[in-house]
Amino acid sequence: MKYPDKLKKGDTVGIVAVSSDTETSRVKECIRKVEELGFKVKAADNLDTNYCGYMAGHEKVRAEWVNRMFADPEVKAIFCIRGGDGSSRIMEYLDYDLIRNNPKIFLGYSDVTNLHLAFTQKCDFVTFHGPMVSSNMVDSFDAETEKSLFDALNADNILKFKNPEGFPVEVLKEGKATGQLIGGNLSLLSASIGTPYEMDTKGKIVFIEEVCEPISKIEKWAYHLRNAGKFKECSGVILGQFTKIVNEDMPEYDSICCFKDVLEGLDIPVLYNVQSGHGKPMMTLPMGAECTIDTEDSSITFNIQR
Repeated sequence: MKYPDKLKKGDTVGIVAVSSDTETSRVKECIRKVEELGFKVKAADNLDTNYCGYMAGHEKVRAEWVNRMFADPEVKAIFCIRGGDGSSRIMEYLDYDLIRNNPKIFLGYSDVTNLHLAFTQKCDFVTFHGPMVSSNMVDSFDAETEKSLFDALNADNILKFKNPEGFPVEVLKEGKATGQLIGGNLSLLSASIGTPYEMDTKGKIVFIEEVCEPISKIEKWAYHLRNAGKFKECSGVILGQFTKIVNEDMPEYDSICCFKDVLEGLDIPVLYNVQSGHGKPMMTLPMGAECTIDTEDSSITFNIQR
């Protein structure tokens, strides 16, 4: 599994929209923000295109811009402007041979989960579950979020994951395990089953996060993964941010209580309260990298192989 080349000041960053669109004025702010971080920018021309009411252009257009950014030798990293909806539509139009032969930094989360699964599993390089330009960088790029991102992008040898100050990593099930990190947004992980980019969890550490859903859907999607054997096959689980998850009938039964039930009877280590997902601050995780979790000291470390 290749770890992409580091990102240096002055490098060119491509900004793409794989899902929903962004207002034109916001796009300009996004470009300006990436430039302020010290990078040149190549922006796809569909970022503010309104298609079917909420997507950034037809699926072929969105996929083609991803392909073009990977093919462009000047582009050293690809940042997703936001998530939203619609990435499932583009998957059949991505050029996986081209992408595999041009590995580079690819950054995003949420609806971008589909692409993380495909690129790590079909193209054999590490991608980054981290902040997006409009969703995070423009308005809320706090120091801890920024440091976590660039520490992950430019890591050497061993990367020690750190939660923000005041957010302890907690233990749900004890143990120690090593495996490639896989996962992302729960709804997308569940929906991947039966597709060419279905999440392969055998011997891997599974990361899961979610936002703005009732606990009934958390339970439904999580048990779908269990019933499909995804937790039985994995070596460990990391639970990220579960933001604005609602249980009106029994508020005390939250997402962690739900996963305690979902993972019952499985002898695997499980960490939770890992601050990566739809909350703030938002820490970056290298998807596909070799990961070790140890509940004795609640640590998460990555072995970086460039």
